[in-house]
Amino acid sequence: MCVKVNPLHISIRNWAPDDQPREKLMKKGTAALSDAELLAILLNNGHKQKSAITLAQEVLQAAHNHLGELGKLNVRQLKKLKGIGTAKAITIIAAMELARRKQAGAMLEKQVIRHGAEAALFFKPLLSDYNHEAFYVVYLNHSCRVLHYRCLSIGGISSTIVDPKLIFKEALELSASRLLLCHNHPSGSLSPSFADIGLTRKLKEAARLFDIDVIDHIIVSEAGYYSMVEEGIIT
Repeated sequence: MCVKVNPLHISIRNWAPDDQPREKLMKKGTAALSDAELLAILLNNGHKQKSAITLAQEVLQAAHNHLGELGKLNVRQLKKLKGIGTAKAITIIAAMELARRKQAGAMLEKQVIRHGAEAALFFKPLLSDYNHEAFYVVYLNHSCRVLHYRCLSIGGISSTIVDPKLIFKEALELSASRLLLCHNHPSGSLSPSFADIGLTRKLKEAARLFDIDVIDHIIVSEAGYYSMVEEGIIT
């Protein structure tokens, strides 16, 4: 009886050198590799009769072959795949986070954020993949030059808790003149809740006591962004 063997299930070490992802990357560059091949390099090895490429393909299938969806998977979800343990899951998540920060870094290099569209370009890569709410603050000087940014709170699917004392403590330490607020809506909706609006007005009023201006509150999701200033919620 002749048994056919799927070449993808053979250990990558036994592949022709030009087909092995690492060697292929070195000779031809990253653009020559598929998503599965790049992911296989991160995974480093496969599982039993499953090559790293096959395992990488299964990971991508779990994310509907969409890198944006892959960025939303957590350790528990990744570990449901046979061959993905804690170490491999953490490697994937770390790689996706680096990709998000690289995108955000391109905006941060400009160092100046003056309006909602620029803020959205900065925050959307950081927050659009999250399946939970996160609240960020950007601290700026009087000329809207970025001094620092920080995630102040991570919450659940529909809400997060923000402590104003932490915001103003850091603002005073940085001598910030302006604040830009941002959080995400994992649901995809861009409409602010009554709590979102109430918190923003509360922070804007409190900031005046320190001669600090809250210049906007941005909400981001896969659908785009919402600016409370552009929509006339705050001025």
